[in-house]
Amino acid sequence: MRRALRHRLTAVLALTVTLLGVGPARADIAQPRTVSADPVDWTPHVLDGTVWAIAVVGDTVVVGGDFTAVTDSTGRLRYPRRHLFAYGLRDGVVRAWAPAVDAPVYALAAGLDNTVYVGGYFKTVNGAASRGLARLSLATGARDTSFRAAINWGDVRALARHGDRLYAGGTFSAINGVPRTALARLSASTGAVDTGFDARLAAPTLSRTRVEDFALSPDGRRLVVGGAIQQAGGRDRIQLAMIDSSGPGAVVTDWYTDSYRPQCLAGFETYIRGIDFSPLGDYFVVTTTGRTSSPTRLCDTAARFEAAGVGRRAPTWVNHTGGDSLYAVAVTGSTVYVGGHQRWMNNPHGNESAGPGAVARPGIAALDPRTGKALAWNPTRDRGVGVRAFVATSIGLLVGSDTTRLGREYHGRLGMFPLS
Repeated sequence: MRRALRHRLTAVLALTVTLLGVGPARADIAQPRTVSADPVDWTPHVLDGTVWAIAVVGDTVVVGGDFTAVTDSTGRLRYPRRHLFAYGLRDGVVRAWAPAVDAPVYALAAGLDNTVYVGGYFKTVNGAASRGLARLSLATGARDTSFRAAINWGDVRALARHGDRLYAGGTFSAINGVPRTALARLSASTGAVDTGFDARLAAPTLSRTRVEDFALSPDGRRLVVGGAIQQAGGRDRIQLAMIDSSGPGAVVTDWYTDSYRPQCLAGFETYIRGIDFSPLGDYFVVTTTGRTSSPTRLCDTAARFEAAGVGRRAPTWVNHTGGDSLYAVAVTGSTVYVGGHQRWMNNPHGNESAGPGAVARPGIAALDPRTGKALAWNPTRDRGVGVRAFVATSIGLLVGSDTTRLGREYHGRLGMFPLS
């Protein structure tokens, strides 16, 4: 990639960096156009495992996963980093920041005052008990002891912050001893459980209730939750529920869909994997696995749903891979990015093959937000298991996965496509 572009991006970032790290953790920045298919040269390389989560706090990128080491962009400097590391958004320089986390990190959310919230399967941070949740200083790596939150067991798979409200989702059944099945709202300052907010998620006929992902609208008023769910607030909600999160309680809205009621491959208690709101909050996109190719079911698809309305809702559009999983999604206004281990998009009639109209989009794709059809953008990536993390920033699209080829270049499990 041309080095001159790096300087142009630095100038853009200087004007907009204060916008990063506020509001919801996964709030993707609106972008006026699709990013370049040529990744930047300065991102570090993760040498093993998988990148599961990315958050941007000011000009720092925080990366979480199950890795053990990273290098700088040249590959010359190697750094031991277990499950967490940080680097400069503008220059890729790996920070000295190196908290000790004893198990994988699956979720990150930007905090105020140069902090980051961390969620995962861990039990200790820097040698102190901190099961599944912690807030860390980005200046020192120290655990903020004023934030006291711990799950009882399982893991945290999703985090989002809006103001002083922090949402956590995963496989737990209690936080701080307060019963909360798979979803809770906490004080972002203290970690105390919001006792008035209980979505009462349940899955009576499944092995356990769990949240795979959620998306918080940019204004913080709606939370769309996906996972192994059959009920929310005592109402039938199959795999997907919309919660009014604007007030003191968790009000399950009248919006619902039966689109995820049909079964995919036997054994998938949920096939929803990723959810993201548009920057305006008017719609959201859901990605799925399922190992099933069907033009009438939402297995292995990306689907857009309008956030407005009540009653039973159908998707505005659906894009099928033809039997390959999609795990991650980022909606930027101009573009919907999806990633997994797919080979094709626009493939409703393919069955592990390219059906009529299919286009090759290995591992990563950009969709038209109006029609859902694949755009011409096709950088490609080694497919592996798939993309696990997207974050859209004011200067580009960050991508985290388990493979080492992105845009036909070596990028170890991490890269960024710039807005050129």
